[in-house]
Formats: sequence, C-alpha cells, structure tokens
Amino acid sequence: MAFPTGSVTTDNLDAATDSPADARADLLLTVQKLNLMIGSYDAADGIAALDSNGLIVNTKLPDALQSSSGNNITMNPNTGVVKINNILELTPRTVAQLNALTGVEGQIAYCSNGNAGAKCLAVYDGSAWLRIILGTAIAT
Repeated sequence: MAFPTGSVTTDNLDAATDSPADARADLLLTVQKLNLMIGSYDAADGIAALDSNGLIVNTKLPDALQSSSGNNITMNPNTGVVKINNILELTPRTVAQLNALTGVEGQIAYCSNGNAGAKCLAVYDGSAWLRIILGTAIAT
C-alpha cells in the first residue's frame, strides 16, 4: 500500500460560515488518506516501523546503499568514528583509475598495479596517491 501523496484541502473547513455539506467531501478525503497512512505502517513503500529504542529494525534496512544522484554517501556520526565490525572490502582500482579521480586528502584505495605492477594500498595526500606496499602473508 502506497503512502498517500498530495495535500488535503481545508477550503470548506476553515471558516465558521462553511457549509457542513460542502465539508463532507473534504473530511472523507482526509479520513481516506489517514487510513492509507495507517495501512502503510511497516509496509515496503510506507512508514518505517521503529523498535523500542526509536530505531529502524536492521531487517528492514537495505543490504546496500547506492547514491541515485551521483553524489557520495556520507556517514557523519557525532562521535567522529565510523565503526565497521568486520571486513572492509575495497574495489580494486588501477593507477590510471586512481589518477583520474579528483582525490580528497585522506582517501584510501586498493590499487591493483600501483607497486610497479604489483598490488598495494594507496593513500591520497592532497596532491598524489602514495603507495603502501603490502607485506608478507598473515600467519598464526
């Protein structure tokens, strides 16, 4: 059930001289839109249900975030820290792809050929991508 759109008119409801007969249609439309809103509670295209902490339940959140406007997605918590509980996966980029970007100081990337053809991490320092050479394999 879709969330209702459009405004509710008050043309026949806002003056003491308004006719109750004329107001009936406006009131009916208002109640119908209210019922649509109630019916859209916790629906896919309706109002999000909140848990007891006032948060959207994680099963209702998407598995991926993608900007539809071509802009970056920004996370800006009040603590100043974005916490990732597991593994961060970076899409490999080539030197040419990284150099074609308008970098911002502090960006980090995984470069597939940035260490004389070998894989490395890269950090943008405000003017260039600098490589961080990968070491030896992890071991217990």
